[in-house]
Amino acid sequence: MEPLAERMRPRTLDDYVGQQHLVGPGAVLRRMIEGGRISSFILWGPPGVGKTTLAQIIANRLKTPFYTLSAVTSGVKDVREVIERAGRNRFFDSLSPILFIDEIHRFSKSQQDSLLGAVEKGVVTLIGATTENPSFEVIRPLLSRCQLYVLKPLEKEDLLRLLHRAVTEDTELRKRDIRLTQTDALLRYSGGDARKLLNILELVVEACGDATTVEITDPLVEERLQQNPLAYDKDGEMHYDIISAFIKSIRGSDPDAALYWMARMIEGGEDPKFIARRLVISAAEDIGLANPNALLLANAAFDTVTKIGWPEGRIPLAEAAVYLATSPKSNSAYLGIDAALALVRQTGNLPVPLHLRNAPTKLMADLGYHDGYKYPHDYPGHFTPQQYLPDGVKDRRLWHAQHSPAEERQYQWMKTCWGDRFEEKNQK
Repeated sequence: MEPLAERMRPRTLDDYVGQQHLVGPGAVLRRMIEGGRISSFILWGPPGVGKTTLAQIIANRLKTPFYTLSAVTSGVKDVREVIERAGRNRFFDSLSPILFIDEIHRFSKSQQDSLLGAVEKGVVTLIGATTENPSFEVIRPLLSRCQLYVLKPLEKEDLLRLLHRAVTEDTELRKRDIRLTQTDALLRYSGGDARKLLNILELVVEACGDATTVEITDPLVEERLQQNPLAYDKDGEMHYDIISAFIKSIRGSDPDAALYWMARMIEGGEDPKFIARRLVISAAEDIGLANPNALLLANAAFDTVTKIGWPEGRIPLAEAAVYLATSPKSNSAYLGIDAALALVRQTGNLPVPLHLRNAPTKLMADLGYHDGYKYPHDYPGHFTPQQYLPDGVKDRRLWHAQHSPAEERQYQWMKTCWGDRFEEKNQK
């Protein structure tokens, strides 16, 4: 018999739970599917949110051949064979067959390279699924040929809907009187993973033997899972909760907690590069200009762990985690670039001031390009005031110092250069 999660796998968009920003009424993917044509895309999201299911629904809806490859077991030869088979089975003016690759982030560069031609020529429509940031693991040429859609963790309401549907519609569960008296433990242990949620439910029900009536309570779930914890999560519990706790411990300057959560990830079999990437992100986002050396050290830890692997790789990762946790914190650059992006989206393509423009031709020089530009190195202190922002936003402030010891020096220099523009009264 198929597992409950497989029996309950949705077959249509109307049965699909969650991801309304992609498949809800009028959403981008639903419009493409209902229009009968889709382009290649990559689905990025945590486990158990419906990536594989969505790909299968699309193939069924479009009635096009559907091929799958595993990034774990398939080589370049397998990729080429599937592409050749897909090309042979495609009829004139018909939709391209769908090639679904689960865990595409595990594909090597050569495997991904072998996909480029087929995707570009439309021999296949690629649907990739990944739990990792595609910008880290998917080669740029392939990523540029695919749309990227982000799948969100399932909400509590989505998970409850799945539970009630399972106990009322599944061919096996509906033979019993299953009462969902308490659901907090089910939701907690599932960690937002629909597949895990249904696996837990099935485990608990089966553990009750042949009982006609099964009352699901939090103590019952906790009792059953304590007896057989690996039955619901063989790869380490609450992956995304733990990485969140890890990052927040660093941000909160608690080295003990940072080491604890790192140890949980290591013991759970986490990819060391995954941990290293989070350290690099934290160094840039949370420590920032308060200690610019943090980013250098995090990158060095990433490089080191890539070279030496386990178990020694735990040492540079631990050094980096403790260093980041004990460093002063600043997110001024993070806030500054987000403010700048918001301003650009609001104001559009404002013209570059004439004195800042390059003048490689006589015509440009005649039009005033570069005219009036002051070369800062010609002035005392290598600075002279002049306008650098477009006219429409010339007085806007985007970067605000947070006055950590390192940033205080930068702030004082800006006050020396710009005077009132950088006074505290002008800061948000």
